[in-house]
Amino acid sequence: MRAVIQRVSTASVTINGDMKSAIGNGFLILLGVEAADTNEDAEWLAKKIVQLRVFADEAGLMNKDIKEADGDILVVSQFTLHASYKKGNRPSFIRAARPEQAVPMYEYFIKQTSSLLDKPVYSGTFGADMKVALVNDGPVTIIMDTQNKE
Repeated sequence: MRAVIQRVSTASVTINGDMKSAIGNGFLILLGVEAADTNEDAEWLAKKIVQLRVFADEAGLMNKDIKEADGDILVVSQFTLHASYKKGNRPSFIRAARPEQAVPMYEYFIKQTSSLLDKPVYSGTFGADMKVALVNDGPVTIIMDTQNKE
């Protein structure tokens, strides 16, 4: 799994002109599922993200995690995070999981994240043509890949 985690002051997902989800302070997570991903990858990634200390404490230092900052999470599926661009100019997405595998992994990741956060996690709709809007706070953007846990 690959995730692009963006600390945001606001983020939303709109599908066919209707707002599906919106959050204020928190994380917008773009999540790509790879064919080799397992439940253990989703669990590791969810735990890392919820424990990520990138929110300001009273001294203005990045010392608080999302729970301490009372933030929300919005997760958007993003198979293009597994693009291979080494040959030519048209990316290949061969490493991205097929929907029959990716959808349950995406949903499992959301469930794990929600459980660790102790509140609902918002999402887009897997496979939909989504319009994602955000105000990146900082900006703070972190990329994690479960194939590179060290």
